[in-house]
Amino acid sequence: MIRIGQSSDIHQLVEGRDLILGGVKIEHTKGLLGHSDADALLHAIAEAILGSVALGDLGKHFPDTDPKWKGADSLKILEGCNDLLHQKGYHVVNVDSLVMIERPKMAPHIQKMRENIAKALHIDVDFVNVKATRGEKMGFVGREEGVLAQAVVLVESD
Repeated sequence: MIRIGQSSDIHQLVEGRDLILGGVKIEHTKGLLGHSDADALLHAIAEAILGSVALGDLGKHFPDTDPKWKGADSLKILEGCNDLLHQKGYHVVNVDSLVMIERPKMAPHIQKMRENIAKALHIDVDFVNVKATRGEKMGFVGREEGVLAQAVVLVESD
């Protein structure tokens, strides 16, 4: 049986935080605000995985009230969601994702993001797609107030 999941994640851009997307630390004047490392891309993918097998959302499994997840590497969260997926008898077939950020440019980092995601999910990098777009100076993305990431994940029973 095949199933799909989709999700979005939004984090505010603030000074004094690292910008981490797709498990890649990117040089920038601002970073993402959140309880963990606030990697919006990995959070969207992880939550899409949970949604594909009706396991709720990230807050249910990785609550921001739990000190265990304070500053956590979101690759660990993604791996945890993949483990939950496997416990339900499914595996990820492919991932298609999008990062909306005005700047910096994502193109130089996308291949490493794809590799990080593929490794965490135990799939070939050819089954992971990461795209990026700008806000064209419109909305909270265009004003550089935050980042929005979206993901769709196809899963299949083992």
